[in-house]
Amino acid sequence: MVDRRTVTKSAVAAAALLFTGAGAARARAAGGPDPAGAVTLRLPAPTGPHRIGVTTLHLVDRSRRDPWESAIPVREVMTTVFYPARAVHGHPVARQMTADAARSFVESGHAVHPELPETGVDWAATATHAHTNAPAQAVRRPVLLYGPGGGDPRTLGTGLAEELASRGYVVVTIDHPGDASEVDFPTATAHREKLRPTALRGTPGPELFRTMIGTRIADTRFVLDQLDALASGRNPDAEGRPMPPGLGRALDLRRVGVYGHSAGGTTAAEALYEDRRIRAAVNLEGYLDYPPDASGRQGELFPVARDGVDRPLLLLGTDGFRDERFERSWSAVLAHPQGRTRRGLLRNATHGVFTDYAALAPQLQAAGLMTAENRVHLVGAVDPATSVPSVRGCVHSFFARHLPSH
Repeated sequence: MVDRRTVTKSAVAAAALLFTGAGAARARAAGGPDPAGAVTLRLPAPTGPHRIGVTTLHLVDRSRRDPWESAIPVREVMTTVFYPARAVHGHPVARQMTADAARSFVESGHAVHPELPETGVDWAATATHAHTNAPAQAVRRPVLLYGPGGGDPRTLGTGLAEELASRGYVVVTIDHPGDASEVDFPTATAHREKLRPTALRGTPGPELFRTMIGTRIADTRFVLDQLDALASGRNPDAEGRPMPPGLGRALDLRRVGVYGHSAGGTTAAEALYEDRRIRAAVNLEGYLDYPPDASGRQGELFPVARDGVDRPLLLLGTDGFRDERFERSWSAVLAHPQGRTRRGLLRNATHGVFTDYAALAPQLQAAGLMTAENRVHLVGAVDPATSVPSVRGCVHSFFARHLPSH
């Protein structure tokens, strides 16, 4: 059992390293945002021994139609791959968001999270710590797939993905077009624009939630298929863009894990149940049942909660995001005596703390762009010097135990 008391313990002494450069928003706070209204936010640095490479893959599943837009005859996903790099010289550091995605996120991010400011942030300016198309180390690495929360883009999971890659994992973050806030593709097609906005309007009910999770599980399994193609020497990118040298050879698809936040956590747990290629999963505060129907009756449990699962599953939650439905569905999977499910708790925190908002929201507050109340509502009052290492430590230690990187 994960000791709930230990989840909030962190390497606070490493905070200075984690937040190098994080004072940019604070430095501007004294005089407010610059004349262009562009505060630049900083992501906490990864702490592992490996430098990081990054690339994107546009993957097209021609066996499925898009479930959200009937005019799109195929199912597309965009992914970002973070991996230990052999060398990074001459390979520029990637931005967290593309310019087109950042322009859309100004509106879509606030729509999903009203706590976010409508102006004052240059979302396109945030740099990652990963180097574009750097050659990969010639070492087989465990592969971890990440799914964001409903309405969020994959880019809000950058910090944790970089941490895991710096510690020897290949991490693939997945956008699920239709329920992501926006997805920026390499090009437009006859059936969609280059930037595809979300199809979600409000909180999804039982049927919409069923479509969302079912689609995400199918997307996850499809991405695994395409990674297998990459590991076999083929290039699965729809545009045929060159892959970083050595990337295919770095994939050890005998060691696959999945983790996700909110709806991504639901997907991770259920994908573990459905696909035996996945050996371990982390659910970062995702429900394991469907929403109540119109009568208010309890929703149906997902099979992973109803039947349990025989491979390792970590349920990691916060003390600020608790309700009867949540407790019921998590208690159901924990009740299976033969299961290998464990639960952990992060205190003084809430739902958004498992995303990059854990580090970004305090910077927004310091810059005068977010109230203390909104910061607490989004991520909790926990200091990022505690929350960031805690979440990273829990997820990494779980995968290091069940899918060691060396």
